[in-house]
Amino acid sequence: MLLLLWSCAASRSIDERTLPLPVMRGAEPAAPVAPARSLKLVSLNLAHGRKDSLNQLLVSDKKTRQNLDDIAAFLEGAGADVVALQEADSPSPWSGEFDHVAYLAEAAGYPYYVYTEHARLWMGNYGTAILSKWPIQSAFGLTFPSTPPTASKGFTLAQVAWSADDAGIEPVLVDVVSVHLDFSRKSVRRQQLDELVAALQSRQGPLVIMGDFNSEWLARKYLVESFADSSPMHVYDAASEDLNTYKDQRLDWIVLSRDLEFDNYHIAPELLSDHRAVVTDMYLCTQLCSQEGGTR
Repeated sequence: MLLLLWSCAASRSIDERTLPLPVMRGAEPAAPVAPARSLKLVSLNLAHGRKDSLNQLLVSDKKTRQNLDDIAAFLEGAGADVVALQEADSPSPWSGEFDHVAYLAEAAGYPYYVYTEHARLWMGNYGTAILSKWPIQSAFGLTFPSTPPTASKGFTLAQVAWSADDAGIEPVLVDVVSVHLDFSRKSVRRQQLDELVAALQSRQGPLVIMGDFNSEWLARKYLVESFADSSPMHVYDAASEDLNTYKDQRLDWIVLSRDLEFDNYHIAPELLSDHRAVVTDMYLCTQLCSQEGGTR
């Protein structure tokens, strides 16, 4: 029966499994966000709010909220404009029975957020999400075909309206993706990334892909090469051995289209999860970037 259900899910087209998402309202902004030359991005696997505990079932509801408060304080301190989250829980018995994404949006002061629930288990429901200080014009989510015995994964896309220059200039519409790939099998991760590429290749404009790839080579090489003929992508310092996010591996990445460029990039030292947060400032390539690679 499991194999039959898996086959049925896999046979549905990408368009059939791509669902529009409502844009949710979080905290009321204290003041309108000012036009900015650069956009600060953060990607973080929330690990269901357990921080570095062995399992979220071992963490009290109060402690889970404290852990999320620590993440909210980090995001505020970092001045993050747009945040990609993975392993973000909707109300679940194993993590306090409350909406972690809505909680973070309110606690960290994000007026807009979108969420896709990819996995529904008897003890927990979770997926990917995006928080934004800038308005989200539209959004959709896609859950990859089932991959028994591991839980389903997928991605969320939000089209963010970023005022990248002086007031009065039309906002730049940036596609921001939060993705989470399977942890157990290389072949499944590659299939999932192929689906991501297929779902995005027809879209126009700047593109940011952030998330937990559970792989080093997929983001560093395969993803970049997959977009080569449509919207070329690039990563920051692909050969670096100092940007590990999970133990001694660089599993979490931020990938930009060639009309965007990294201004800086670092892995946050704060203990927020079993993964480290990835932080970067990016800017729009106009007169500042070369076509070959976006050098300033």
